Parts: sequence; structure tokens; C-alpha cells
Amino acid sequence: MSVEELDTKIVNGYLELLKNLSPVAKKDLITKLTRLTKFDQATQKDGLEASFGAWHGDEEAEDIIKIIRESRTTNRNIESF
Repeated sequence: MSVEELDTKIVNGYLELLKNLSPVAKKDLITKLTRLTKFDQATQKDGLEASFGAWHGDEEAEDIIKIIRESRTTNRNIESF
């Protein structure tokens, strides 16, 4: 079964569950799904573009390594039995 067929099957299952909702609840659901779709599209573009690029900063590599090493913390608490 392809992904599209599976998606169609899932959507049809949800439609069966939702057909008994009131018209107000259906409109509310449509509004929320529309917002979610717009959010997903915006997130996908931003996420992809944010995944690439160069480091912006004036620090040298050694300085960055030093900052990272100094910021490391441990909170290892060994509990006795």
C-alpha cells in the first residue's frame, strides 16, 4: 500500500468519525486545520533554510572551543543503595 493510499484511508476514517459533529464544530475544525496547514508550510521553509549557512561571528575557532569546554557541567549524582 502506498503512502497516498494510506493517507486517503486515514482521512476517510476520520471523516466517518467527524460526520456527526455539529456544523459549528465542523467549521471550527476547518479553521484549525487551515491554520495548521499554513503553519506547517511556513515551518518547513524556515526549517530547511535554517539548516544551512555559515557561522556568523568574530570569534576564533580556539575561542569558541574554549567557551564550549568551560560551559560544560556535570550533575552526576550517585545514589547509594
